[in-house]
Amino acid sequence: MTMKSEPELKVDSPKLNWAVPKELGIPADSLRLRLDFYHQATTITFFQDEIVVTKLVDALDVAHALSSELSFSTGLLPAGTLWWQNTRGGPLYALYDEPQIRILALQTDLKKPPKRFKIPLPGFLFLCSPGQPPWVFAVKKKPTKETDVVYRAPLANIFNNGRCCPGSHTFPTRVNDMIHSFFVSFFSSTADLSMRSKKFPRNILELWVFLDGKKKYPMNDLVEHGTIRDLMNMKVN
Repeated sequence: MTMKSEPELKVDSPKLNWAVPKELGIPADSLRLRLDFYHQATTITFFQDEIVVTKLVDALDVAHALSSELSFSTGLLPAGTLWWQNTRGGPLYALYDEPQIRILALQTDLKKPPKRFKIPLPGFLFLCSPGQPPWVFAVKKKPTKETDVVYRAPLANIFNNGRCCPGSHTFPTRVNDMIHSFFVSFFSSTADLSMRSKKFPRNILELWVFLDGKKKYPMNDLVEHGTIRDLMNMKVN
């Protein structure tokens, strides 16, 4: 821990008197250490007989010290998992999805059947939490290092920051089912449709029309978003 020493003081060490009959002869329990959390600082106070020493301490160091004896496991990770994080909102899984041809359903009129496109798509990186809308990004290849570039997903229903707009769709609590659930849902002309294609910068749905029935996705058409490191450091909750 990073500490700054303060002057020693001589005081009576606080004691805890047990609520048990005195005839049992159980001595009072002396206080040895105390943590105080202020708005802008954290202090640790040591009690040794009549000597009391208070020092400034980094709250993060305290958290690491208290958690050093904890152990936990991720359990079986979903297929394609690149990394896993424990966030304030719960576990977050980064899943890689291979490039492939998919059938996408676009719902533009509730009174009419959705229009379906059979188009080639690049690989994707999904940041998933159970039951929550995922974050979706495109990649040219399976990421292997933090400096690898990620791109804006050439899809509808995605906000500018990569977060999926769920609409009325409910995402599964089983992360293994997340990617399938995303692609079988109905897409619509919502969220951010612009700057997801160099050839069709105004509306990504124009690219869908262009690619419908084709076999290969034009990787040079992807629009850069950032790097794998950016995603790892991104606050998602």
